[in-house]
Amino acid sequence: MSISRKKVRPQTERLTGLVTAAFGRHFSVETSSGEIISCVMRGKKGGIACGDQVEYQLTTAGQGVIEAIKPRTSKLYRSDAFKEKIIAANVTQVIIVIAAIPSFSEELINRCLVAAESENIEVLIVLNKADLIEPTQTAMETLSLYRDLGYRVLPISALQDVSALRPYLQNHLSVLAGQSGMGKSTLLNALIPQARRATAEISEALDSGTHTTTHSQLYALDANSAIIDSPGFQEFGLNYIPQENLTWGFIEFHPYIGQCKFSNCRHNQEPGCAVVQAAQQGKIHPKRLAFYQRLLCRE
Repeated sequence: MSISRKKVRPQTERLTGLVTAAFGRHFSVETSSGEIISCVMRGKKGGIACGDQVEYQLTTAGQGVIEAIKPRTSKLYRSDAFKEKIIAANVTQVIIVIAAIPSFSEELINRCLVAAESENIEVLIVLNKADLIEPTQTAMETLSLYRDLGYRVLPISALQDVSALRPYLQNHLSVLAGQSGMGKSTLLNALIPQARRATAEISEALDSGTHTTTHSQLYALDANSAIIDSPGFQEFGLNYIPQENLTWGFIEFHPYIGQCKFSNCRHNQEPGCAVVQAAQQGKIHPKRLAFYQRLLCRE
């Protein structure tokens, strides 16, 4: 009599999964069947982020080891002279969340835009706390510069109604980016109540928020849409982008690149610079040129 034996998957077989949470060197990986397993990295490999498709091996029930990262379609990360931090992988949209209170950093917006442009990722600027009428009006005046450049700007109130945001999320893997205190966690909780992300009050005295999100997490919205919540940050280093490529992060510079007197023009103090001349003629906002030149000096 033959005995039926249940087939056991070999330990050496590599499987493919989606990274849905990142806790330092530990990761949650969603399997093809929808199961979530806890994984660590093999050896000292690093640079894994939410949104990554990875190859892993099971070590025991519910646990595994990540062996390799599948090729990415995009990556969003920040770096300074000393370290690099990947924020998300394979995203198709960056949602820059800002608010009139506490004050938002316009330089941080520009840095996020440069990072997104360098990876050909779509951008949506969300102005949260739009129920605060006067601060919102002032903020919208500031954001008119970016709206005139073609970037989408959406004022909403996460505490009241986020329905206007939902159409922008369809068929995208989006990542929420921005400073602490802008209301990213409140926004996510309104979109996905089961997320239950921690929130905190802002400090009026310090005009700043408090870090409440401690790890990155991916949440599915439907079969074709998902959103990644990442910890807030106050700085966004762009050291990984070569200086000669920074100009491509400013979309209004594009018509003038290659038109300068010198082929290696850095669009700073060089004579015959087409970008500087365009700014002098009102074709480029002087604020944007100033942001670019500060990036040039710091990166």
